[in-house]
Amino acid sequence: MQVLSILRANLNLETPFKSSSFKGETRVKIFIPNRSAMDFDFAHYMLTEGRKGKENPLASSPAKEAYQKQLAEVFNMNRTRILAFKNKPPTPVELVPHEMSSFLPQSKPIKPRRHIPQSSEKTLDAPDILDDFYLNLLDWGSSNVLSIALGNTLYLWDATDGSTTELMTIDDENGPITSVRWAPDGRHIAIGLNNADVQLWDTVANRKLRTLQGGHRARVGSLDWNNHILTTGAMDGLIINNDVRVRSHIIETYRGHHREVCGLKWSASGQQLASGGNDNLLYIWDRSVASSNSPTQWLHRLEDHTAAVKALAWCPFQGNLLASGGGRGDECIKFWNTHTGACLNSVDTGSQVCSLLWNTNERELLSSHGFTQNQLTLWKYPSMVKIAELTGHTSRVLFMAQSPDGCTVASAAADETLRFWNVFGNPEVAKPTSKTNSEPFSNINRIR
Repeated sequence: MQVLSILRANLNLETPFKSSSFKGETRVKIFIPNRSAMDFDFAHYMLTEGRKGKENPLASSPAKEAYQKQLAEVFNMNRTRILAFKNKPPTPVELVPHEMSSFLPQSKPIKPRRHIPQSSEKTLDAPDILDDFYLNLLDWGSSNVLSIALGNTLYLWDATDGSTTELMTIDDENGPITSVRWAPDGRHIAIGLNNADVQLWDTVANRKLRTLQGGHRARVGSLDWNNHILTTGAMDGLIINNDVRVRSHIIETYRGHHREVCGLKWSASGQQLASGGNDNLLYIWDRSVASSNSPTQWLHRLEDHTAAVKALAWCPFQGNLLASGGGRGDECIKFWNTHTGACLNSVDTGSQVCSLLWNTNERELLSSHGFTQNQLTLWKYPSMVKIAELTGHTSRVLFMAQSPDGCTVASAAADETLRFWNVFGNPEVAKPTSKTNSEPFSNINRIR
């Protein structure tokens, strides 16, 4: 046991020793950590006796081997696991009791990414459609019937059963048709003509109700409804509010544009009207300050666009947000705060902006374009990152209309085709509406 005695002597906790320094000897105290947890007897045995049998097995006698085996069992008791807990690890503390977890805000489930088909679901012939940027010849009513003007004739397609009808044909002297717009009830429709008249039709009874005359002196290229008020914009630069319930239908006139009015859109509240013209101007008019005695003064006169402003779209989730698009020479989509008149953002699209539509289910904006790609572009708002570009038209995509369920978009182009795109999702996950069809116009092959 001499080695063990030496080890114990050297492990004195306050054993001083001499250490040389620059000026002489210095006494230094070395504090050795507590070794009480170490098993020195087992360590000494393994260093001396425990290895003799392995190093020289021939020198071991049977009696000595039996003694060493018994000694090893005594020293090695309960040493089958070197790193082992003496007791079970403590149970982790539950920071929030399980019964209280239901009151905590739950993380939202990750929404699966929507698949956007890159090609149109259906393509129809649209012969004789006018290749005129300033007109508005396509609209989709709340009763799920789409209207399109081809030359002098207005056609109606019922998306529910795929039936098609010819509503009216105007003679060459008064035609062609220059604008169409469904009334909110989905039954009545306004039709603007090249001779400055506006006709009102009952599409269920298939008859003309009246003709609005005397307000304009040139073709009526833009229309929009605000309940029973039909607003008309014409090449003469005038904007007129017509109350279709009374004989003297002209109740207000807006004067600001000095060239053709090609875009008209009322806000969802019916309080603000946006108008765009071939004079590169965008006006915001306030219904609350309109007057029948004098030309109504605009709320904002916006001059940022450098080409005709036809494409207009009010945001469905923010009432005072308006998107506008400029024609060739501008090619920008701009966003406006219509309360203050401030331009919030401007995005250069690289091509003529013909029309704009907001997705009513997501924060997205769809634009249709002219040269050179003639594409539809889906944008994420407000980042304006491109989500998809839909191609297929071979000429500028002049007109777009949205189905009542907010999912399908119809586009009409100067290539005389009408295409349907499932760009905004599927009807089963969109807002419910009456009379929907997952594949509109499935029985139609040609417009006429």
